[in-house]
Amino acid sequence: MFKNTFNAYLFCCSLFFLSCKNNEQIEYNQQYLVVLGTMQDAGYPHINYPEEFKKPQNKRKVTSLGLVDLEAKSKWLFEATPDMPSQLNTLEVQHLKGNTIINGVFLTHAHIGHYTGLMYFGREAMGAKNIKVYAMPRMKAFLETNGPWSQLVSLENIKIAPLQNNTKVILNKNLTVTPFLVPHRDEYSETAGFKIKGPHKTAMFIPDINKWNLWKRDLLTELKNVDIAFLDATFLADGEIARPMSEVPHPFIEETVALLKNATSKIRSKVVFIHFNHSNPVIAPGHARRRELEAQGYRFATFGTVFGL
Repeated sequence: MFKNTFNAYLFCCSLFFLSCKNNEQIEYNQQYLVVLGTMQDAGYPHINYPEEFKKPQNKRKVTSLGLVDLEAKSKWLFEATPDMPSQLNTLEVQHLKGNTIINGVFLTHAHIGHYTGLMYFGREAMGAKNIKVYAMPRMKAFLETNGPWSQLVSLENIKIAPLQNNTKVILNKNLTVTPFLVPHRDEYSETAGFKIKGPHKTAMFIPDINKWNLWKRDLLTELKNVDIAFLDATFLADGEIARPMSEVPHPFIEETVALLKNATSKIRSKVVFIHFNHSNPVIAPGHARRRELEAQGYRFATFGTVFGL
């Protein structure tokens, strides 16, 4: 009897540990999003920064979200990053073991951290069969007409599922995904954000956008219509990198905060900053400015954190 009681105690302790993981309240619903990466395309450590390689324990993966439906035994990935193999393994081992490695991959655009992980589906690696890849029209054309990505299509390693602006994709009875256009450096494709709707909550995912004032939508209004908003936080403020920051336009965290200065605490608490450049000082959990923003209600994406839908 004592043994059973002790086992029950250990089980309860493990549940408590899960609920406190990453110092965030984690909601384990049947449908949820999980953060699988938080960094800008080049990740961390960053190329040509030897000092960042001296602390391998600080490695951080490129921005990605997993979408899991335990009821339907299905899972999807947002972004095919250079870290995709380990991100898919996290989904498989820690969240949902399935008959297929992934039920589909949603792509935002054709910058290196957001689609190049597709290479692992190819004959040199997995040799996958008809992995569904959701892509907007220009993104679809880019993959179909440029090697080596076109080989993934011709060999049927991937099967492209076309997306249209503001047109809902019904994944199953529990989940829908709606793409929408955002302004960005669209050299090879357009850039999409996504609204991901579950039975109880809706999330918005915008890892890349130029500046909020260039978007045809009002950020505050959009935040009122969702429960969670993963927003581009590549840089904290101007002057953060040596080259002209106009070459890599993103809304600075300080600009986003200024735009929402009159927002309620409820609105601010919906914002989860993501897609950090390696130069962004707030990637350090103890950074003073990060603590200030957290005190105002803003949140910072952390690998492994779960958001129930």
